[in-house]
Amino acid sequence: MNRVFAGVCGLLLSLVVTAGGVQVETVLKFSDATAGSGIEFAMTCGRAPSSEILEVNGGGVALIDYDNDGDLDVFFANGATMEAPEAGPGSRLYANDGGLKFRDVTASAGVELKRWAMGVAVGDFDADGFDDLYVTCFGPNVLLRNRGGTGFEDMTAKAGVGDDRWGTGCAWGDVDSDGDLDLFVVNYLEFDVQSPPSRAQKAVYKGVPVMRGPHGLVGQRDVLYENRGDGTFRDITAAAGCAEEKPAYGLNTVILDFDGDGRQDIFVANDSMANFLYRGKPGPGATFTDIGLASGIATNGDGSNQASMGLAVADVDGNGRPDLFSTNFSSETNTLHLNIDGRFFEDRTNQHGLGLVSRPFLGWAAGFYDFDLDGDEDLLITNGHVYPEARDHDIDSTYEQAMLLFERSGSRFGRVTDPRAGEVVHRAISGRAAAFGDLDGDGDVDGIVTTLGGPVIVLRNDAPQGDWIAVNLRDARPGAKNRRGVGSRVELTAGGATMRRWVYSGGSFQASSTYTAHFSLPRTSGEGMLTKAVIRVTWPDGKVQTVEDVRPRQRVTVTRD
Repeated sequence: MNRVFAGVCGLLLSLVVTAGGVQVETVLKFSDATAGSGIEFAMTCGRAPSSEILEVNGGGVALIDYDNDGDLDVFFANGATMEAPEAGPGSRLYANDGGLKFRDVTASAGVELKRWAMGVAVGDFDADGFDDLYVTCFGPNVLLRNRGGTGFEDMTAKAGVGDDRWGTGCAWGDVDSDGDLDLFVVNYLEFDVQSPPSRAQKAVYKGVPVMRGPHGLVGQRDVLYENRGDGTFRDITAAAGCAEEKPAYGLNTVILDFDGDGRQDIFVANDSMANFLYRGKPGPGATFTDIGLASGIATNGDGSNQASMGLAVADVDGNGRPDLFSTNFSSETNTLHLNIDGRFFEDRTNQHGLGLVSRPFLGWAAGFYDFDLDGDEDLLITNGHVYPEARDHDIDSTYEQAMLLFERSGSRFGRVTDPRAGEVVHRAISGRAAAFGDLDGDGDVDGIVTTLGGPVIVLRNDAPQGDWIAVNLRDARPGAKNRRGVGSRVELTAGGATMRRWVYSGGSFQASSTYTAHFSLPRTSGEGMLTKAVIRVTWPDGKVQTVEDVRPRQRVTVTRD
């Protein structure tokens, strides 16, 4: 593996970042490690070029340590075609053998999902210590129960979660505060492969005839499933207050305690419609109020609905609350909503340098991670248009598009433009889903990116080694139901600075990233690296736990006491 180490021989690789017109130095660098990784196949999502809206979202990806051996394995939610929506090439599972080498274990693990799969969420719904998979599909969704690390079995029918609508995003979270993981599923729109929208009613985008949708098609309601604790679920959507007044075109979701009141909230990203923020009410059970419009997070700062796809969470302004970033359609901007006080959000996209640069791009997956291990979180976004007509017509955007890699510099983000940041970052692709985690065990965050009808990309982080700390949560108490502490907040304090991460489900786009909270100790001028830190975990039920004198360059498991 090629590495550039800060301080070695006094040299530092300087890459160009554009931040508010100013060039600053960065050491962000990624490589395409797909060749030789064992993950070398093309995703399927209809025929190319896409002619119907069903064919544009692409397939999803999840990082899951399914065999509990300490490293991240990879699951791909693969699609199918309109001619055979129930008989695609199949979703795939790859075991991590170390050193960015993976082995296809789909057959031996009993993964036989041939349906048109879309999104995926990782969560231990039955609290047996092994993570399970929920996969949204065009057609009935699928719950794959982990058989003690040996493989998976389809538990959909028994569990009662086989929603047959067109599912996109999904997330696990303890929404009723009873300790176990409930499930929220986002649905998109009604589509009939036997009778697709009439060609005579084809839509027009910037003067160019294009495929229809979502406007003019019928949206579908989302669904909230309560975990009964016996391996089954029940639909509580209406009773919990999550039934939309008008079905929306849902694409993504995040379950997170946005206001810090100890109750999990649910954010839903909608396509070309106002977004939802279901605030969890105090008291027993799961009850919610949609405060999306009232809070300011339903639209951008101009009050306009956006076509929201990807979601990423970080404490961008350092006020201790989770802010939310969304990717959107081309000619719009991506949007950064700062969480002011838990109840109100403000669009501060331009203030942080994330607005104008995103206009030519149609964004999908997104992730805030400290990729360069310098103490603050950077941002990576995958992009690609939905209209193949962009290849031949001027619609202010290209069809294949490069990723957007942003380096945090002070209060602003600057796009990394130097080619030395990695050819893979600047390569034009039809990017879609992305999942983030430390795939090679070296302490920094790598990624897996899917493309529309194209090859999977294994994205290796080649930034300089730093003083990283990776935090995993474990609740091993007798009767514990949320083993990984999903819904927790993890804080790391070092040298007077406090960094925050949230352990949550959902986000990115149709993907499930690591539940590990990744930190790095801030670099100090002339004093070398800091040598210890304090970790503070706030568990979903409000229990606070502190670990003192944590040394860098290690993985720490905080076990619930």
